[in-house]
Amino acid sequence: MVKDKHIISEIDSFFSKNDCNRAINCIIGTISRLNLNFSGIGIEKRHNCKLTSLQVLELLLLFPFFMVRNSFQYSHSGLSKLFSCRKDMFYRFLEQDHIDWRKLVYRMSLRLLRRTGARSDSEGSLQCLIIDDTDLPKTGFKTELIGRIYSHVLHRSILGFKGLFLCHTDGKTQTMLD
Repeated sequence: MVKDKHIISEIDSFFSKNDCNRAINCIIGTISRLNLNFSGIGIEKRHNCKLTSLQVLELLLLFPFFMVRNSFQYSHSGLSKLFSCRKDMFYRFLEQDHIDWRKLVYRMSLRLLRRTGARSDSEGSLQCLIIDDTDLPKTGFKTELIGRIYSHVLHRSILGFKGLFLCHTDGKTQTMLD
């Protein structure tokens, strides 16, 4: 693993360009076209780390496509055989409080919207904003700032969080904005 190289290009060189790997090639192509640049968001490069912060974020973006549910399962996945690192590296990256996560999600969503808006089948489609208030019940033993919320789905009070999300859809693609 070269420290200055992107994770996506490393994985791209691993898979061949044939129809059997068309799905992974599409995923890699989409993520590589995002042109992830974090100069204004607060992600800094540490000199003593095996991977840069950008490479760790790229690995985190690949988790759902390789059926990795969390950082603990990374060590048992196929990605861990390509990039040797431990779960602590992901936890340390996610705990950085100087990263503006809202700005990061918003910038990535805008880049995805520009990419999907250029499709020929999305020209005449109806564009909508979706506002969702999702109940997030307590799942762990120790959770900070948790409270009792009223669930409109269960019609009772539960212990957890209320998540308010803003999404954009064109009928085929849904992108989270905030």
